[in-house]
Amino acid sequence: MTSLVIAEHDNASVRPATLNVVTAAAKCGGDVHLLVAGAGAGPAAAAAAKIAGVAKVLHADDAGLEHALAENMAAQVLAIAANYSHILFAATASGKNIAPRVAAKLDVGQISDVTLVVSEDTFERPIYAGNAIATVQSLDATKVITVRTTGFDPAADSGGSAGVETVAAVAASAQAVFKGSEIAKNDRPELTAAKIIVSGGRALGSSEKFAEVMTPLADKLGAAMGASRAAVDAGYAPNDWQVGQTGKIVAPQLYVACGISGAIQHLAGMKDSKVIVAINKDPEAPIFSVADYGLEADLFVAVPELVAAL
Repeated sequence: MTSLVIAEHDNASVRPATLNVVTAAAKCGGDVHLLVAGAGAGPAAAAAAKIAGVAKVLHADDAGLEHALAENMAAQVLAIAANYSHILFAATASGKNIAPRVAAKLDVGQISDVTLVVSEDTFERPIYAGNAIATVQSLDATKVITVRTTGFDPAADSGGSAGVETVAAVAASAQAVFKGSEIAKNDRPELTAAKIIVSGGRALGSSEKFAEVMTPLADKLGAAMGASRAAVDAGYAPNDWQVGQTGKIVAPQLYVACGISGAIQHLAGMKDSKVIVAINKDPEAPIFSVADYGLEADLFVAVPELVAAL
C-alpha cells in the first residue's frame, strides 16, 4: 500500500500546502511518494526529496506541465495511478480542479476536504459548513482524496532523503492552452500560510476605511489581511482576501476579526484558528461564540487604540 501526493510548486520550491498533505498521506499507511510535475522543476523536485516522510519523488518534466493545467496534470497522474492505493491532493483551487478528473477517469468516488484519517479506508470530513462531521468509508481500490490542510500539521521540509526518479511526461492536451495569468502581488504573508490574520467585515463601510483602520493593525502584527464575504462583495477588499466557506480556509495562530458578525459561512473558514479575537459592537454577534477573546466595542475606536498600544 503506497500513497501518492500531488505536489503544488512553482517549479523552484514546494508550496506549504503540500507539507500538510504529506502528513495526511503518512496516516493512510505505507510509503509516501510525491509527484512533482512541471517544466524546469528540478529545484522543486530536489526540495521535495528533503521533506520528512517522503520515500520517493517522481519528477515529470515537460513544457505542457509548466502551468499545471488540470487536463495535463490529470493525465500525468493517471499514467502512474495504477501503482497507488491513495492519491492525495491539497483542497486548494488547483487540487479541486485536478482531483475530480482523476476520480472520474478511475471510476471511483472522490473523498473531499478530509480533516482526519481514521484508517486506510475511513476518513472524516466536515459537512453543513462545518456544523457536522461525516465519517466516510471508501471501498474503492484507489482512494482519490482532497485534504483540508488546516486539519493536519505540516511535515518538516528538511530531514528527508528521498530518491528522485524521472518519469515520462504525458503529451500535452490539444484542448487546453495556457493563455496568461494575472498574479496579485502582495507584500504580506500568503493568507492560507499566515500565522497571524487580521480580517475586516462589512461594518468598515468602505474600502478607504478598510485600508485606514485595518492596515496599521496588520502592519503592527506582521499579519496577512482577510475579509468576510460581505466586505468583498461590497468592494471593500479584493476577492483573494475572502475567508470562509466560499473563500479560503485558514487556521493561523492568531485570527483577529473586526466588524465581522460571524455568519456560518465565515466561521467555517476560520474557526480552527488557534486563538480568535473578535471586536464587534453587537453583543449578540455569532463571532463571539467561537472567539477566545471578545471585545464589545466600536471598531473605529478600539482598533486604533489597539494599534497605539502595540
